Amino acid sequence: MDVVEVVPTFEQYAFTFGGVAPLVRIRPGTALRVWSDDAFCGALQKPTDLSSEKVDLRFVNPQTGPFFVEGAEPGDTLALHFVAMEPARDWGASAAIPFFGGLTSTDRTATLQEPLPDTTWIYELDRARNTVTFAARHTDLEIALPVEPMLGTVGVAPPGGEVRSSLVPERFGGNMDTPQMRPGTTCFLGVNVEGALFSIGDGHYRQGEGEACGTAVEGAMTTTLVVELVKGGAPLWPRLEDDTHWMTVGSSRPLEDAWRIGQVELVRWFGELYGLHPMDAYQLLSQITEVPIANVVDANYSTVVKARKSLLPRAAAYGGLHDDLRRRAASLL
Repeated sequence: MDVVEVVPTFEQYAFTFGGVAPLVRIRPGTALRVWSDDAFCGALQKPTDLSSEKVDLRFVNPQTGPFFVEGAEPGDTLALHFVAMEPARDWGASAAIPFFGGLTSTDRTATLQEPLPDTTWIYELDRARNTVTFAARHTDLEIALPVEPMLGTVGVAPPGGEVRSSLVPERFGGNMDTPQMRPGTTCFLGVNVEGALFSIGDGHYRQGEGEACGTAVEGAMTTTLVVELVKGGAPLWPRLEDDTHWMTVGSSRPLEDAWRIGQVELVRWFGELYGLHPMDAYQLLSQITEVPIANVVDANYSTVVKARKSLLPRAAAYGGLHDDLRRRAASLL
């Protein structure tokens, strides 16, 4: 399989979904190897670099793309199968940013509090051990943590000519910040505009569920993926499939509405997969789902609703496309 290499310049980064001209045109079936910058555009490189001094909030969460997929039309389904994610730098950065995060006063949850201290942590990468090292700023503790790469941001252009910030998760995908967006996962997104215009970015070397402080171990990433197109069948919200789970992603505020969206979407998907009446799917999923919180810090919060395949009869989504993409991806590893 031919692989198209894409390494953008800063001038080519996209900071929105929608409103950006295509960076590259590709055909369905194309494999891409894509470099993406970290959420801070590389501005935080040492613990003394502070977000309030170094990070330009006009230029955060840079996306590589958008990619125009030949033949993609509104109502189609874009399938992105993630083959590999490799740290592209020897360090990652995380930060407590003033008035941003899950445990501080924010513009949405306003209180009469001073901001938490503007603080940066640098995680050094050990490629031989495949770890990143947490080094405490106020004590002497250091812990080597496994690298578990993921993408915080995967999405297509929204419908209706909308232009949305790359900080926002919504029906088009976007900044979902779920650790489920990792190698071995296929992401299904509904196409809203001609060409789909999808972008990816916001690489994380690892992230806890919820992304509590608002930032993961943010790092530049080289991502290998295979792009496919299914005519018709567009899901209303992002769907994920890996070898072990069916998953749907809901993004909204408050958090329970994100949960509701994910639950409803999995009920609908089980209607397609198993021919279940909605009430039967509702009952079944009430007994088997797992619901990790993806993020509680973005403009919308995101939850993932998961159903374990081993509990269920065998089923195939989109003609068994995930399994087919897994086979094709093996040639790229």
